[in-house]
Amino acid sequence: MENLAQFYNLRVVLNYADTFLQGIWATLWLSALCLVLSIVLGVLLAGLRMSKTGLLWRPAAAYIQFIRATPLLVQIYLVYYGLPELFGNVGILTETVSGIIALTLHTTPYMAEIIRSGIQSVDAGQHEAATALGLKRHQRMVLIILPQAFANVIPTLLGQTAVLIKDTSLLSLIAVFELMRAGLTVMHENVMPNEGLLTVAVCYLLIYAGMLVLSNVVQRRLHGGRYQPA
Repeated sequence: MENLAQFYNLRVVLNYADTFLQGIWATLWLSALCLVLSIVLGVLLAGLRMSKTGLLWRPAAAYIQFIRATPLLVQIYLVYYGLPELFGNVGILTETVSGIIALTLHTTPYMAEIIRSGIQSVDAGQHEAATALGLKRHQRMVLIILPQAFANVIPTLLGQTAVLIKDTSLLSLIAVFELMRAGLTVMHENVMPNEGLLTVAVCYLLIYAGMLVLSNVVQRRLHGGRYQPA
């Protein structure tokens, strides 16, 4: 027990319980905000990517490939240091705002590709039926196609959401307070890396477990209660 206490001092972790709870809350609301923004922008980007006009789909494809080809950390630094140079050092460009912008710009192409695959998976007969009902193009997309597309790709969307939650840890490098920053606070103030980083790992594991439960519930509902998790 003495060796275990030396490896991981639970008392120190409990003293920082409020810090970790604040970090978890910050991670969750940052992830939720970036998720909503990336889905909205992802729908628009997917539409551009599926356009038959080269002036629309080529820039969209280039943006998607750029994000895929560069590390998230580089993108965070580009936004954090680049935006103030472009727009001036305005007060609104705080570390948190820069982090949200960077994470949203990074996640949007992945969401766009997921949504695009969902749209393409909708049977062509649905498009024809919506057209026969006299619905306009945007009405067909909003009322008929997108709901089915999202239903088809919900597991993949939830998987990308789990990745987004973990990606928030990189925002600690630009001084955004979230779960990883909470762990680093414990580590630096007490010189106890095990207590700080292992607790962060456990917290992320619990969040992931919650996401897994949510995924199974959604899958079960979509399959009329017949879904069996892997």
